[in-house]
Amino acid sequence: AGEIEKLLKCQNAYLKKKALLCARRIVQKVPELMEMFIPHMRSMLQEKNHGILVTTVSLITEMCLLSPDVRSHFRKQVSNLVRTLKSLSMSGFSSEHDVNGVGDPFLQIKIIRLLRILGRGDADTSDNMNDILAQVATNTESSKNVGHAILYESVLCIMEIKAEGGLRVLAVNILGRFLLNTDKNVRYVALNTLLKTVSVDNQAVQRHRSTIIDCLKDPDISIRRRALDLSLALCNESNIRGMMTELLTFLKNADIELKKKMVAQLLAIAEKYAPNKRWHIETVLQILEAAAAYVRDEAVPSLIALVMNSQELSTYAVMRLF
Repeated sequence: AGEIEKLLKCQNAYLKKKALLCARRIVQKVPELMEMFIPHMRSMLQEKNHGILVTTVSLITEMCLLSPDVRSHFRKQVSNLVRTLKSLSMSGFSSEHDVNGVGDPFLQIKIIRLLRILGRGDADTSDNMNDILAQVATNTESSKNVGHAILYESVLCIMEIKAEGGLRVLAVNILGRFLLNTDKNVRYVALNTLLKTVSVDNQAVQRHRSTIIDCLKDPDISIRRRALDLSLALCNESNIRGMMTELLTFLKNADIELKKKMVAQLLAIAEKYAPNKRWHIETVLQILEAAAAYVRDEAVPSLIALVMNSQELSTYAVMRLF
């Protein structure tokens, strides 16, 4: 480790990059030795060499993941990281590290990932990176995979730090655009991330409800499965009628695996958000008609109890059953 530390001071950029890679491996194996590398990181972040910057950010990220104290120490370097990210996102075309018209996407992604770790749980640090994240999210080319990677990392960062409300809406809208992408991998990633986001900003996700419902018709079962999870999570008192109609339509033609999964959830949602008892009874009956073989035994006694507790609807229930 001592020899590696000496090499961090050498003038040869190639050796310095290799020394940083070795330092990262040392920190992974023996976290106690990270103290000897920390003092060198500030000067390393001032370097212009691409390889040195990438490996420096990777090493700092590794150390921040291992130690809260180190995380606090490197929060002082957020302004330097923001400056570097700004120059990368605004520099336009650079042939040396350009990928499909995007300047140095690998370094951009690594910096955004480090910002996410540093901003987590810290309002002041998060505030310092709000503007650059909005800039990256707005200006990054979104028609190519390399742009998707940067935007996805930006969304993760925005949703994890203490970002302002408008920035969160921007992040959710990016995921909404991902849902319209022809690449099924991009759509799956969007659905997966929205599922994690729905508990944080339900209202922003609700704006993309119709697009999410459309994903239930996707030929790829993994996308249908994820769209189903998200659709169930979006159900509430105000949209239960429309959402249940869509989910029942899906239930009738769903794969056996998905039917087994969703029947109990639909029954629970119907009970939780039912606008009235008649709607509740009708919905339970429709679920039974569409997937009776996959309904748990306790569902029938629950329906009988529901009818018995609604004397005014007992005639309707009996006629409906026959």
